[in-house]
Amino acid sequence: MNRSKEVLIAIRKIIRAIDLQSKRLMSEAGVTGPQLLVMQAVSQLRERGRHPSLGEIAKRVSLSQATVTSIMGRLEAKGLALRSKGSDDRRRMEVTLTAAGEEALRRAPNPLQESFVEAFEGLQAWEQHLLISSLERVADMMGAADIEAAPVLETEGLAKDPSLQ
Repeated sequence: MNRSKEVLIAIRKIIRAIDLQSKRLMSEAGVTGPQLLVMQAVSQLRERGRHPSLGEIAKRVSLSQATVTSIMGRLEAKGLALRSKGSDDRRRMEVTLTAAGEEALRRAPNPLQESFVEAFEGLQAWEQHLLISSLERVADMMGAADIEAAPVLETEGLAKDPSLQ
């Protein structure tokens, strides 16, 4: 087999792993990867005693505020989260998870990126640099170098979000 086919097969395996994890997440918790990421951010910020705003959540998950607003709309429609005006500042929208949202968060399997990050951080620095360089080169070769992307391994949800196009 020629090397370009080997690379394409490896890329396809990565895409397939992300797709399978996305389907598992949806079947077990009823949410997409980006929705889970937002819910985790809300929960973590709440544990610190804060009512997070959409802007704080967006910053924490490396997504635009418009994207987080869209994700929040879907979470509210599912009854998993609520937005309300701030008690101190009525212009500020604060986010909380509902009891159903907390339960979905408990049921959710760990996102694929968490196991990846753990394995990646176990590599030597030179291996990390080699992987980053190689993947950036592949992205460039596929015409994807200038595409905005968040550190979320998800094939659904984000791709359909018009604010990312």
